[in-house]
Amino acid sequence: MRSKVGSDRLNAVSTLRTGYAAALLAVLTSSVAAQEVNCDNPIAQVEINYCAEVDFLAADADLNLAYKAARTMMRQIDADLAVPQRGAEAALREAQRAWITFRDQACMAEAYLWTGGSGQPMALFGCKARLTSQRADDLWNLGGGN
Repeated sequence: MRSKVGSDRLNAVSTLRTGYAAALLAVLTSSVAAQEVNCDNPIAQVEINYCAEVDFLAADADLNLAYKAARTMMRQIDADLAVPQRGAEAALREAQRAWITFRDQACMAEAYLWTGGSGQPMALFGCKARLTSQRADDLWNLGGGN
Protein backbone atom coordinates (compact mmCIF):
# COMPACT_ATOMS: atom_id res chain seq x y z
CA MET A 1 0.00 0.00 0.00
CA ARG A 2 2.82 2.41 0.83
CA SER A 3 4.39 2.16 -2.60
CA LYS A 4 1.12 3.00 -4.39
CA VAL A 5 0.21 5.69 -1.87
CA GLY A 6 3.79 6.99 -1.83
CA SER A 7 3.84 7.15 -5.64
CA ASP A 8 0.48 8.96 -5.73
CA ARG A 9 1.71 11.27 -2.99
CA LEU A 10 4.89 12.22 -4.86
CA ASN A 11 3.09 12.69 -8.18
CA ALA A 12 0.38 14.87 -6.63
CA VAL A 13 2.88 16.99 -4.71
CA SER A 14 5.09 17.41 -7.79
CA THR A 15 2.13 18.43 -9.94
CA LEU A 16 0.81 20.85 -7.34
CA ARG A 17 4.23 22.32 -6.70
CA THR A 18 4.67 23.05 -10.41
CA GLY A 19 1.21 24.60 -10.66
CA TYR A 20 1.61 26.69 -7.54
CA ALA A 21 5.03 27.85 -8.62
CA ALA A 22 3.62 29.22 -11.87
CA ALA A 23 0.68 30.89 -10.13
CA LEU A 24 2.73 32.43 -7.34
CA LEU A 25 5.36 33.71 -9.72
CA ALA A 26 2.73 35.96 -11.28
CA VAL A 27 2.19 37.84 -8.02
CA LEU A 28 5.83 38.66 -7.37
CA THR A 29 7.15 42.10 -8.15
CA SER A 30 7.69 42.80 -11.84
CA SER A 31 11.49 42.62 -11.59
CA VAL A 32 11.34 39.18 -9.95
CA ALA A 33 8.41 37.97 -12.04
CA ALA A 34 10.40 38.71 -15.20
CA GLN A 35 13.03 36.23 -13.99
CA GLU A 36 12.65 32.53 -13.40
CA VAL A 37 12.95 31.66 -9.70
CA ASN A 38 15.24 28.73 -8.97
CA CYS A 39 14.10 27.36 -5.62
CA ASP A 40 17.17 25.10 -5.50
CA ASN A 41 19.27 28.27 -5.17
CA PRO A 42 17.15 31.34 -4.34
CA ILE A 43 19.23 34.50 -4.00
CA ALA A 44 17.07 37.55 -3.25
CA GLN A 45 14.90 37.61 -0.13
CA VAL A 46 11.74 37.83 -2.23
CA GLU A 47 12.82 34.61 -3.97
CA ILE A 48 13.56 32.93 -0.64
CA ASN A 49 10.13 33.97 0.66
CA TYR A 50 8.49 32.72 -2.53
CA CYS A 51 10.26 29.36 -2.33
CA ALA A 52 9.30 28.97 1.34
CA GLU A 53 5.67 29.47 0.37
CA VAL A 54 5.97 26.97 -2.49
CA ASP A 55 7.41 24.44 -0.03
CA PHE A 56 4.52 25.05 2.35
CA LEU A 57 1.94 24.62 -0.43
CA ALA A 58 3.55 21.32 -1.44
CA ALA A 59 3.55 20.14 2.18
CA ASP A 60 -0.09 21.19 2.52
CA ALA A 61 -1.04 19.20 -0.59
CA ASP A 62 0.71 16.17 0.89
CA LEU A 63 -1.10 16.75 4.20
CA ASN A 64 -4.46 16.73 2.44
CA LEU A 65 -3.69 13.39 0.79
CA ALA A 66 -2.46 11.95 4.10
CA TYR A 67 -5.59 13.18 5.89
CA LYS A 68 -7.80 11.44 3.32
CA ALA A 69 -5.88 8.19 3.83
CA ALA A 70 -6.16 8.47 7.62
CA ARG A 71 -9.85 9.35 7.38
CA THR A 72 -10.47 6.26 5.24
CA MET A 73 -8.74 4.13 7.86
CA MET A 74 -10.78 5.69 10.67
CA ARG A 75 -14.00 5.04 8.72
CA GLN A 76 -12.99 1.39 8.34
CA ILE A 77 -12.35 1.17 12.06
CA ASP A 78 -15.71 2.75 12.82
CA ALA A 79 -17.46 0.36 10.42
CA ASP A 80 -16.11 -2.63 12.37
CA LEU A 81 -17.32 -1.30 15.72
CA ALA A 82 -20.72 -1.35 17.34
CA VAL A 83 -22.51 1.99 16.95
CA PRO A 84 -21.95 3.12 20.57
CA GLN A 85 -18.20 2.52 20.21
CA ARG A 86 -17.72 4.45 16.98
CA GLY A 87 -15.88 7.73 16.96
CA ALA A 88 -12.53 7.21 15.23
CA GLU A 89 -13.35 9.48 12.29
CA ALA A 90 -14.81 12.19 14.53
CA ALA A 91 -11.75 12.06 16.79
CA LEU A 92 -9.44 12.44 13.79
CA ARG A 93 -11.46 15.38 12.46
CA GLU A 94 -11.38 17.21 15.79
CA ALA A 95 -7.68 16.48 16.24
CA GLN A 96 -6.92 17.85 12.78
CA ARG A 97 -8.87 21.03 13.41
CA ALA A 98 -7.02 21.55 16.69
CA TRP A 99 -3.70 20.80 15.02
CA ILE A 100 -4.29 23.40 12.28
CA THR A 101 -4.99 26.03 14.95
CA PHE A 102 -1.85 24.96 16.82
CA ARG A 103 0.31 25.06 13.67
CA ASP A 104 -0.89 28.48 12.61
CA GLN A 105 -0.44 30.03 16.06
CA ALA A 106 2.93 28.36 16.71
CA CYS A 107 4.26 29.55 13.36
CA MET A 108 2.92 33.05 13.89
CA ALA A 109 4.79 33.15 17.19
CA GLU A 110 7.96 31.90 15.48
CA ALA A 111 7.61 34.51 12.72
CA TYR A 112 7.45 37.28 15.34
CA LEU A 113 11.20 36.78 15.72
CA TRP A 114 11.44 38.40 12.27
CA THR A 115 8.90 41.20 12.82
CA GLY A 116 9.57 44.13 10.54
CA GLY A 117 12.13 42.22 8.52
CA SER A 118 11.88 41.06 4.94
CA GLY A 119 12.45 37.47 6.10
CA GLN A 120 9.25 37.28 8.14
CA PRO A 121 7.30 35.50 5.35
CA MET A 122 10.18 33.00 5.01
CA ALA A 123 10.03 32.28 8.74
CA LEU A 124 6.26 31.87 8.70
CA PHE A 125 6.10 29.63 5.63
CA GLY A 126 9.21 27.70 6.66
CA CYS A 127 7.64 26.87 10.01
CA LYS A 128 4.32 25.94 8.39
CA ALA A 129 6.08 23.69 5.86
CA ARG A 130 8.10 21.97 8.60
CA LEU A 131 5.15 21.33 10.92
CA THR A 132 2.86 20.38 8.04
CA SER A 133 5.35 17.81 6.74
CA GLN A 134 5.67 16.31 10.22
CA ARG A 135 1.89 16.09 10.57
CA ALA A 136 1.54 14.57 7.10
CA ASP A 137 4.02 11.84 8.07
CA ASP A 138 1.98 11.11 11.21
CA LEU A 139 -1.23 10.91 9.18
CA TRP A 140 0.36 8.67 6.54
CA ASN A 141 1.35 6.32 9.35
CA LEU A 142 -2.11 6.49 10.87
CA GLY A 143 -3.69 5.79 7.50
CA GLY A 144 -1.60 2.66 7.05
CA GLY A 145 0.53 4.18 4.31
CA ASN A 146 3.85 3.42 5.96
